[in-house]
Amino acid sequence: MKFVAIITRTLKEGKTFDDYRKAWFHTNGFGVPTQMYTVINAFNPREIISIGIIEANSVDELQNALDIDVEERIQSPLNAIIESTIIRNFGMVVSEDDFSASTKLQYVEPTVKGIPTDLNSVYLTLDTVKTMIIKASKTRDERLKHESP
Repeated sequence: MKFVAIITRTLKEGKTFDDYRKAWFHTNGFGVPTQMYTVINAFNPREIISIGIIEANSVDELQNALDIDVEERIQSPLNAIIESTIIRNFGMVVSEDDFSASTKLQYVEPTVKGIPTDLNSVYLTLDTVKTMIIKASKTRDERLKHESP
């Protein structure tokens, strides 16, 4: 299963990308194949978009990655660096399509790593993942409230 997280944060006035990166950068990996991309918005250079592509063999592996992320954010909160409004999007890859060719493309059914996508299974997994993310977010927020000076 391949998941994508897209998190949009805005730097506070006077803060820099370097300030953000130093606070955001993890001290521990997720324990599953994960690629992180950090983007500065061309239309608002204070807006930082983090894109994570996570490959997990099970929702349990994803849960472990979420637990690690909660600990990272508690150890290195971003509150002094970013505005309070954060836009979080999280989903599951349902199709990998290669549009590299400069010639006409033919429609193909959705697949991931060559395996046809079972949308019923995807929706069930997404329900589980949504519950996991909500729980992890609540845990993070509660702990930050109690552990902040």
